[in-house]
Amino acid sequence: MLKELKSFNHEWDVVIIGGGASGLGSAIESATRGYKTLLLEQDDFAKGTSSRSTKLVHGGVRYLAQGNISLVLEALRERGILKKNAPHLVKNQTFIIPNYNWWGTPYYTLGLTMYDMLAGKLSYGRSLPYSKKRTLKHIPTLKSHKLCGGVVYHDGQFDDSRLAINMSQTFAENGGLALNYMKVQSLMRSNGRIEGVVAKDVETGDEYKIRAKAVLNATGVFVDQVIKMDDPNAKDIVRVSQGVHLVLDKEFVPGEYAIMIPKTDDGRVLFAVPWHDKVVVGTTDVQKDVAELEPQALEQEVDFILETAGRFLVKPPKRSDVLSVFAGLRPLAAPTGEGKKTKEISRGHKIVVSKSGMVTLTGGKWTTYRQMAEDAINKVAKTAGLPEKKSITRKLKIHGYKQNIDLKNPMYFYGSDEEKILDLVKINAELGEYLSKKLNIIKAQVVWGARFEMARSVEDILARRTRSLLLDARESVRMAPEVARLLAKELGFDKAWEENQVKAYTNLALRYILN
Repeated sequence: MLKELKSFNHEWDVVIIGGGASGLGSAIESATRGYKTLLLEQDDFAKGTSSRSTKLVHGGVRYLAQGNISLVLEALRERGILKKNAPHLVKNQTFIIPNYNWWGTPYYTLGLTMYDMLAGKLSYGRSLPYSKKRTLKHIPTLKSHKLCGGVVYHDGQFDDSRLAINMSQTFAENGGLALNYMKVQSLMRSNGRIEGVVAKDVETGDEYKIRAKAVLNATGVFVDQVIKMDDPNAKDIVRVSQGVHLVLDKEFVPGEYAIMIPKTDDGRVLFAVPWHDKVVVGTTDVQKDVAELEPQALEQEVDFILETAGRFLVKPPKRSDVLSVFAGLRPLAAPTGEGKKTKEISRGHKIVVSKSGMVTLTGGKWTTYRQMAEDAINKVAKTAGLPEKKSITRKLKIHGYKQNIDLKNPMYFYGSDEEKILDLVKINAELGEYLSKKLNIIKAQVVWGARFEMARSVEDILARRTRSLLLDARESVRMAPEVARLLAKELGFDKAWEENQVKAYTNLALRYILN
């Protein structure tokens, strides 16, 4: 990728800043229309918000309650499309809403039947009322005292950063150029129009002047920083909200069913979702003043999740039960009116064009990334005068596409790449050894990540190529030295690099461990 960038002496059609859901989605959208496209990410793909979601591809039951029908319709349609295009990463997840008052069951059954109807042909399954007995059969760890029954509904569950990696591969397969650890330092202008970017290779310090007909700012919670490169006096267009998740052992929700608590003390919903043989519990909604690459969970957020989950589970989770805690920031398109709480701001997206012609995509959520990208590239093409081309992404299969996957296979999320990873083991038997038996991770996954998924650090492997950091932070620290050794050998780094990597990763992982 770097060689290609160095040898490319022409003007790019589109340069995209940001390698999260919206940036990668836009990159695929642009490349598949035949535009010569370059994507630049300052850190690793999906390093920020896009690897820290609730792991749900969902229409948004909460938005239905808010009356935002158009967003729900869009999200339900996109949810269906994504399951068709990436069946190795998106699966049908059954949820139960437990009801502790008599009116809950008919009330939610009615609302969720409407949710199913809005999904139409792309529905994941019917919503149904469950008796108390049936509810407890599927979630035996729920408190039975005063439980009246439950309502079952269906949504999607996925692996966010794995989807991001597969999207970067899909982009490359369609002629795109994606580079992580390439930070945009400034914008180039001529006669008041943006004509490219100046980017710096974070690893080497090399600087690149990159000319482009169009620049798309898709940097999530950091969009305002890029907007201010263009116009230092521009108003902020993003409100940042933090959501925290705790990861617990499967014993807390032992079956395949997830729990959805529709009303919590902070007015949000609380999910407890099975994920990679663990349970993800969240989320919170705290407004933040500053966007950070490594946001930190606040004590009050951790306490809130533990306390709320404890009200519904027979065995209330304690701090010592938390295997990992992760925080993500939502880039909410700032409302024009004042005084709205972050939980009330729509998750719809906005596209803004500056006087100099830079296009900015903001807001939105993982589920709707494809539609956001389609809208953004329509605007980019119009603004830059690129030839008009129709979108083809509705039926575009994502890299790794594989049907009828076995969810019990610990490597199912690699899809069609799994066979190629196992081929590495045939060549070198050592790569078949476990890095972690606890998390079902073998050494070949590190080598694969370095060779074919652009992993450049121990963190890239343990946080995003595998999900070790999020699934069990302590276990991931134990794995770090061996990951560093394998990576150093693969990437040609020395012993000092190895030691620095282990040290940096250990310091990072401490932020995911509750003391």
